[in-house]
Amino acid sequence: MDRRPRRAAVALGSNVGDRVSHIAHAVDRLRTLLSDVVVSAFIETVPDPNPDDPLFLNGALVGTTRETPERLLAMLLAIERERGRERLHTGAPRTLDLDLVLVGELRVESSTLRLPHPRFRSRRFVLEPLADIAPGLVDPVTGRSVRELFELLPGPLG
Repeated sequence: MDRRPRRAAVALGSNVGDRVSHIAHAVDRLRTLLSDVVVSAFIETVPDPNPDDPLFLNGALVGTTRETPERLLAMLLAIERERGRERLHTGAPRTLDLDLVLVGELRVESSTLRLPHPRFRSRRFVLEPLADIAPGLVDPVTGRSVRELFELLPGPLG
C-alpha cells in the first residue's frame, strides 16, 4: 500500500470516570501521531443500547497521516489501554472509546478492521461532530460527504 498522506477521522467517546480527562489524553496523544489535527466540540449522548448507563461525552478528531489503517488502529487501541479501557462485553461502559471512522478513500475488510467504520453512517454522535470539522470528507462506499450523511439522518438536525 502506498504511504501518501490521507485525512483520518477518529470518533472519540467516554462514559466512565473523568470523561474530559480521558478524551483530553486521547487528543494529546493523537496530536503526536497525526498532523494538521482538528478537534470538534463535544456533546453528551445517551448510551445505546443501554440508556441507563452513564452519559457519553462524544466528539471527533481529524488529522493527516501516512500510517496504514492497521497501524492507526493499533495506536488507537494502545491509547485506550493507557486509560484503562476494558472490553467486558459489547456496549459496556468505557473510560475511552476510539473508533477509526475513515482514512481517506481507503476501504479495508479484514478480521480485525473494517474501514470505513461499518456503523458510522447511522450514528448521530459520530456524524454531528465530524460534520462540524470535516463536512467535505467523503465516504468511499456511498460517495457522499460527511455533511450529506449527517443531513440524511432521521430526526432533528444539530
